[in-house]
Amino acid sequence: MKKHNFSAGPSILPQEVVKKAAEAVINFNDLGLSLIEISHRSKDFVAVMDEACALALELLGLENKGYKAIFLQGGASTQFLMAAYNLLERKAGYLNTGTWSSKALKEAKLFGEVLELASSKDQNFNYIPKNFDIPTNIDYFHCTSNNTIFGTQIHQFPKTSVPVVCDMSSDIFSRQLDFSKFDLIYAGAQKNMGPAGTTLVVIKEEILGKVSRAIPSMLDYKVHIEKESMFNTPPVFAVYTSLLTLKWLKNLGGIAAIEHINEQKATALYEEVDRNPLFIGFANKEDRSKMNVTFNLSEGADKERFDLLWKEAGISGLNGHRSVGGYRASIYNALPLESVEVLVEVMKTFESKS
Repeated sequence: MKKHNFSAGPSILPQEVVKKAAEAVINFNDLGLSLIEISHRSKDFVAVMDEACALALELLGLENKGYKAIFLQGGASTQFLMAAYNLLERKAGYLNTGTWSSKALKEAKLFGEVLELASSKDQNFNYIPKNFDIPTNIDYFHCTSNNTIFGTQIHQFPKTSVPVVCDMSSDIFSRQLDFSKFDLIYAGAQKNMGPAGTTLVVIKEEILGKVSRAIPSMLDYKVHIEKESMFNTPPVFAVYTSLLTLKWLKNLGGIAAIEHINEQKATALYEEVDRNPLFIGFANKEDRSKMNVTFNLSEGADKERFDLLWKEAGISGLNGHRSVGGYRASIYNALPLESVEVLVEVMKTFESKS
């Protein structure tokens, strides 16, 4: 039976990407060697890294604009501290919209004064704070564009004159934005770009070199830029698979094309959540995520029956995070509209037989 993969991460990849990545593990570039057993400094893999970095900037519209793209390890969790290590000299401002921004804020406090400019913790992070002030005397402003656990997303980014750092782990490459408004973007690959194991970091070079502290080489963005993501052995499979995914996206028509598809998926699912009396959406409507749809059952609805229905339909990864409960349908770029249609039909069947 075909599986419909709604997992929050590691998550679904395009089937053609999975097939090409699998082939490369057996025989890469007709070398008679596996991708995962060749030198990362061989011309074959250096070409992979160079193309992946260049294509990331191209898709974001940031080529020739003073940005560098690098692929690192340690996930977004390492970026929580790495961003502060490289940028926080005096104080920084953070928008707290969920678990990951809370963790980023915690790590930043190790390096300087951190201001929590606004938070939605009072409502279990089911909305995005608005109309808060961003001081002009801070080193940078940090936000999380999409909150995977709670199903909220920033649709209007606040305007500020200070550098903007954004964790885009769960919605990068999913919608059109003016990415030049951001000075540092980081994103774990395992949600919308590739397998777990690598993190894309996109940096405007001019913001670096302004802190007085000594930075360990492994945590210094300037070192990784100078070494072109090769300061240490990179995660070759994760980078190669990310490249394949970026090429798939470009061939599809880029971010504009995938945004149209993502809008269709989100609209279809949210319309059913709102129409069906057996379901209740978790996030405030104006702040709903186009990547992670969170919802709960109405009081008295038969959870065992609904769980049986979606599992029988070949749906996987629908359970919500323990912080929210209920259900979470992650509808990342690679998830086809067909899978959303299957879930919507299951929800309708659940209603008709209740």
